[in-house]
Amino acid sequence: MTWIKTISYKEATGRLKQMYDRLKGPGGQIDNILVAHSLRPHTLDGHLALYKTVLHHSANRLDRWLLEAIGTYVSMLNHCNYCVNHHYHGMKNLLADEARAKEIRQAFEEDNLAEAFTENQVILFEYAKKLTLQAATVGAEDIECLRGGGYDDGEILEVNQVTAYFNYANRVILGLGVTLDGEMLGHSPGKSDSEK
Repeated sequence: MTWIKTISYKEATGRLKQMYDRLKGPGGQIDNILVAHSLRPHTLDGHLALYKTVLHHSANRLDRWLLEAIGTYVSMLNHCNYCVNHHYHGMKNLLADEARAKEIRQAFEEDNLAEAFTENQVILFEYAKKLTLQAATVGAEDIECLRGGGYDDGEILEVNQVTAYFNYANRVILGLGVTLDGEMLGHSPGKSDSEK
């Protein structure tokens, strides 16, 4: 599941056990990316807080399927099979349209975004790609391009945060050897806003 030691649900105690109980999905599954944090549960807290606010918070204005699509695309650019599979399924579940989901995945694989997205949506993905592969070259003109596409600064921030989050998550996964072994794809946490 990972290249480092992890603590299973059966071995967990205290705060980690409480977190696992809250995070269990159907059939008691806990995603491997979450278990990868088990030696330092405070990092799991931070990861979950970022994940939930960036992708699943009710105050976000961009469609959740689109945010999941951006995450899938960033993960594909980073060659992170774990996140590509998880978030492609999450996007597909939100779209409730298998043919549309396949069209999107094919556009990503062929690097032909115009085949699956509007011109205004394509600029979101172009920004995400540049931020992922050439972050130091992003400039004010890229933000102006997004504004020109009809996005306000809050929506631009959402795309920035999703892109940044997936670059972080991809590196956690790739850097620790997290695998898809035993995973149920497309599962997401039950609560979308702060649980405090």
